[in-house]
Amino acid sequence: MTDKNVNPDDNQADDNQAGENVEERFADIVDGVDIDADQPAADSQAPEEMSREAQLEALLAERTEDLQRLQAEYVNYKRRVDRDRALSRQSGVDKVITDLMPVLDSIAMARQHGEVEGGFKLVVDELEKVANTHGLSSFGEVGDAFDPNLHEALMQMPMEGVTVTSVSQVMQPGYKLGDRVLRPARVAVSDPDPNSKPGESKDEGSGEQAPEADGD
Repeated sequence: MTDKNVNPDDNQADDNQAGENVEERFADIVDGVDIDADQPAADSQAPEEMSREAQLEALLAERTEDLQRLQAEYVNYKRRVDRDRALSRQSGVDKVITDLMPVLDSIAMARQHGEVEGGFKLVVDELEKVANTHGLSSFGEVGDAFDPNLHEALMQMPMEGVTVTSVSQVMQPGYKLGDRVLRPARVAVSDPDPNSKPGESKDEGSGEQAPEADGD
């Protein structure tokens, strides 16, 4: 009698509830397994990720150092090339100017004798213009104070009225290329006369002026 009074719907509900409970428990088990499985994997990957990051940082530092070294080498190389190029150019200019100095000496002598004129003067002017463009300049004039760094004394003699050793005659002008002396000027110099007494000319001058004052 008791079995006949059992409601089939209740049995179906119990089965459904049991099925739901099983599914929930299975889901919990699966979730638990997933959680337990994922956690060790994350723990094992963390050191690998840190190691990978450290390797990348070390590689970046190494490449940066290589680039800095390469840049420094390039800068030094460029400086050497620029310096060598400038020295090579200057050496070429020095060679040409040195070869031209005898020609310039001849022109200077011709100018002293008044022979630089006409078409020859045009050539001379153009040649000197080109030489000056490259930084060449001549020096050495009568009356200049003697400077052993600039002048080569070929003759030397005392002269009255001279207070300092000075140039009295220019045999050959000197030449500079920029601030560098290519050749000193070859000159004759005059020295103060050791026999003349200081102030002697002044006394003579005052003696000459005194009678004029008395005459007035």
